[in-house]
Amino acid sequence: MGDKVSNSLLILISAPSGGGKTTLCEQVLAKNKSTVRAVTCTTRQPRDGEKEGVDYYFLDSTSFLRRVQAGHFLEHATVYGNSYGTLKAEVLGKLRQNHDVLLSVDVQGAAAITERAAEEPELKRALVTVFLAPPSLAVLEARLKKRNKDSSDVIKRRLNVARQEIAQWKHFNYLIVSRSIKEDADRMQAIITAEKLRHERAAAPELD
Repeated sequence: MGDKVSNSLLILISAPSGGGKTTLCEQVLAKNKSTVRAVTCTTRQPRDGEKEGVDYYFLDSTSFLRRVQAGHFLEHATVYGNSYGTLKAEVLGKLRQNHDVLLSVDVQGAAAITERAAEEPELKRALVTVFLAPPSLAVLEARLKKRNKDSSDVIKRRLNVARQEIAQWKHFNYLIVSRSIKEDADRMQAIITAEKLRHERAAAPELD
């Protein structure tokens, strides 16, 4: 029999705000039944209908800080006064259950996870990073305006941040320049299929 090698993937997708990251993640989950999200920790209060351990792990600030200090997070950040973090144990646990694990993070989170994975052979073998970029800042601006959620000042700030984020695309394994929901999903699926077939993840052929 060939050697059994885990071919579970840690699929990390990053994109600027309004870049289509949420939609692409939904497509990945819909097309790949063994793929699951990593449940994130947060210090914010649960919203109506949210469940502990399903939507988030809800922690108080003291517990969150204690986990940060203990090095339990692959990445963490504070957004609008609330902290969020991805637990290493959460990701490894699901990879070991033969699930592909999907992470949706910003470029800072992606850099932190890539750095941690370099020190952890199990994570390094599984990690695949993808940056989803708009064709241009003008296209991204039009998308942000179409959402009709933000003021012109907020959109301007988001575009300035996006310019800096897009410049980081070379640090990712793959770049998808967004065209349409279907094209983006098809390209993402091609990446997943190819990564599953890499020799370090493939079971050796039987020769006897």
